[in-house]
Amino acid sequence: MIMFAPKKILVPTDFSVYADNAMKQAIDIALQNKAKIYLLHVIDDGFQQCAVDYCLNEGDVRKILEDSIKNAKEKLQQEAKKVMDGDSGIEIIYDTKRGIPYEEILKEQEEKGIDLIVIASHGKTGILSNLMGGVVDKVMKKAKCPVLLVRS
Repeated sequence: MIMFAPKKILVPTDFSVYADNAMKQAIDIALQNKAKIYLLHVIDDGFQQCAVDYCLNEGDVRKILEDSIKNAKEKLQQEAKKVMDGDSGIEIIYDTKRGIPYEEILKEQEEKGIDLIVIASHGKTGILSNLMGGVVDKVMKKAKCPVLLVRS
């Protein structure tokens, strides 16, 4: 019998309750396999263009993005600290990227040699965007490793 034993698990997060559920699953898998968890938050670059086109000047947008990155890094650090403080022995590496979320997730998978992606079935944007080809759909179709879809 061949058993799949991932050593590098990628968990994309949007800090929703759904992403928290995916993280819990990833922790269980990591504990069983002595795997590292890579926690990733992507700030969608689509926001920047939309904001400039419709309502804000570029300086305001830049400030919002800087604040978003700072806040995301703090939240990721808190998420990682919660797990590591539990004395689980799990190593968590976290990062924030800017870009198109599914592209950044796939890049991270390639660059880090990820062998499992654990992702929530839908995040803050809800079910409708997934039905229309959202982040989860694209990751599942294009990932070069297994993807565990955690239902909410």
